[in-house]
Amino acid sequence: KRQLPIRSKDELGSLTAAFNQMSSDLDESIALRRQMTADIAHELRTPLTTLTGYLEAMCDGVLQPNKERLDLMYGEAQHLSRLVQDLRTLSLADAGELSLQKQPLAPLSLLEKTAATFAHQAHAKGIKLEVHAASPLPNCYVDPVRMEQVLGNLVDNALQHTPRDGQIKLRARALDGEVRLQVQDTGPGIAAEELPRIFERFYQADASRQRQ
Repeated sequence: KRQLPIRSKDELGSLTAAFNQMSSDLDESIALRRQMTADIAHELRTPLTTLTGYLEAMCDGVLQPNKERLDLMYGEAQHLSRLVQDLRTLSLADAGELSLQKQPLAPLSLLEKTAATFAHQAHAKGIKLEVHAASPLPNCYVDPVRMEQVLGNLVDNALQHTPRDGQIKLRARALDGEVRLQVQDTGPGIAAEELPRIFERFYQADASRQRQ
């Protein structure tokens, strides 16, 4: 990282400070892009490895195709498709071209659709997935596709880190003229010292944690 010494408090000193800040920001951006590339490679490698392993075993006759194995492979293919779509969404957002198609939507219907999407996964893990909404609630003026994506990401993360026989609750309630949506789980949570950084792009609270 290149930093210049600041020897005065005049315009030249301010310019030097601005240069140093720009240099720091550039270094941080480069580091984030490197981490992003590593994260993307890791996320893509896991389902690809699973698919390749099953296909090779079936081609060699070690394993026979059955519904359970085909369902698993189909799930991994869907996972890959979602990752690619997420990358497209991210690139559109970076380019300022991610448009929102807002419309009135009942909060309860949004939560119920999200719960239905993940009901099978929750049942398979022995996790109770519940929807709680105060009544009545006003409609929200939102983009349903993007809101489903946000809630889906939160519930998917909760499913990964909630132990068997745990619980995930989707809540909606009115608060100060707005509607608050909440995803609550009985997982280990995030350490207090990590909370200020959770909205930093690509930040992972526990980089050493082994992913399933």
